[in-house]
Amino acid sequence: MKEKKKPHKKRSPAGDAGAKPEVSAEEDLLSEASLLVALALVEDVGTGDITTQVCLAADHPGRGSIVARCPGVVAGLWFVGMVYERIDPTVVVTFHAADGDAVEAGLELAVVTGPAASILTGERTALNFLQRLSGIATLTRRFVEAVRGTKAVICDTRKTTPGWRHLEKYAVRCGGGTNHRVGLYDQILIKDNHIALSGQTIEALVAEARARVGPQFKIEVEVDTLDQLRAALPLPVDYILLDNMTAAEMRQAVALRDELRPGGLPLLETSGGVTLQTVREFAETGVDRISVGVLTHSAPALDIALDIREQNT
Repeated sequence: MKEKKKPHKKRSPAGDAGAKPEVSAEEDLLSEASLLVALALVEDVGTGDITTQVCLAADHPGRGSIVARCPGVVAGLWFVGMVYERIDPTVVVTFHAADGDAVEAGLELAVVTGPAASILTGERTALNFLQRLSGIATLTRRFVEAVRGTKAVICDTRKTTPGWRHLEKYAVRCGGGTNHRVGLYDQILIKDNHIALSGQTIEALVAEARARVGPQFKIEVEVDTLDQLRAALPLPVDYILLDNMTAAEMRQAVALRDELRPGGLPLLETSGGVTLQTVREFAETGVDRISVGVLTHSAPALDIALDIREQNT
């Protein structure tokens, strides 16, 4: 399917305007996207769009404008091209925005031209992906803006829709956030349940972890008291997660880290109780990272629509 570019170039987390991410950097993302698009079309179209087949001739021309109904941040615009590529390769998508763009209500994000029946058949599937990912990017941007001027970065979590993890973490990046570990395989995070069930001390578990993985993987440990933090600070870890601490406790934790480990390492991350109302206060304590589960498990979809018109209008 042909994808026309805007007259001027724009850069975004997805590359040029509306383009798919670079395969070399996003192979897992594109693989996941392709699989989900195939499943979504089987789910929605099945053996055929019988309503459109009844109402429209196969060669009836059409034009659709993808429009933001409210302000937000775009993510997953290239899904429009991916969906229509599977439905009908003669459909042409022209992009007028790029992933990562902050858009106002009423802005035309893309134009879809070709057989009207094909445009209608792919409408819901394309919008479902675009609205979901743009909603995550929009909420992420709100958190990022809320901590602007502090050193804290906004991180996501593993609280993602099953099967959508690479996509939802991509949307977080489009919104200006930072990805935490992708899964259980790319970073060690020793939590209270690991310590309780193993019957070992945190010192012993960290030593075992570092001996097994060496410098290949980052190691993070979870603490929920300042005494636990004091015990964890001398350990060879990259991050310490401050779990459900108050803002006052976070300030003490930062001061303790700076006293015992001058140089700002290990990085301190906080989680628990993070909302748009509390995130600024948490960031101002001096923590380095704030992980926010709501970014992916509760972000509302961004209101985006496909306005259909005749090809000659």
